[in-house]
Amino acid sequence: MIGADTVVVLRGERLGKPAGAAEALAMLRRLHGRKHEVWTGLAVVHRGEARTAAEGVVVHVARMSEQELAGYVATGEAFDKAGAYGIQGRYGQFVRRIEGDYTAVVGLPLARLRAILAEFT
Repeated sequence: MIGADTVVVLRGERLGKPAGAAEALAMLRRLHGRKHEVWTGLAVVHRGEARTAAEGVVVHVARMSEQELAGYVATGEAFDKAGAYGIQGRYGQFVRRIEGDYTAVVGLPLARLRAILAEFT
């Protein structure tokens, strides 16, 4: 069994999934033009043994206009994602760069998962 969950951290404050459009817009306003951390926790259980890990990434976001912020929220992509964005969707155009594993930002750090699975063999 494999489980993973992701959280966005801005200046020590955790940003989970927004409750609605207003909260999504507020989160995105805070993130644009800044860098923040994304942490994905991973748990694997195999034959009664468990392994856990966390993968951290720094994401640098470009400045966005109010029109761009509202337009992104209007796509609906923001509502089921930590920090109100999905790097693999339309929001990716606003990401200037990342420091770390892209797949951890998406929500499943594949290199880390592969390493954990190798521990079971």
